[in-house]
Amino acid sequence: MRLDKFLKVSRILKRRTVAQEAASAGKICVNGKEAKPSHRLKIGDEVTVCFSSNEFRFRVTDLKETVKKDEAQTLYEVIDD
Repeated sequence: MRLDKFLKVSRILKRRTVAQEAASAGKICVNGKEAKPSHRLKIGDEVTVCFSSNEFRFRVTDLKETVKKDEAQTLYEVIDD
């Protein structure tokens, strides 16, 4: 699944265009490397999203095309450092 679509489906970012803009600006890394919006995610990938002053790190646990709002958090697990 594409990185931008995953971020939208999992509700980490509200819209796919926002995810595309963030990735194009270099604010999203997959497994420690800067990623483009079209990057193909796999289960087990570690993603870092940089917000203004915070970082949000998570590991992909499932890939689904659509999920209900209640189930969105089952697609990833947060990594605490």
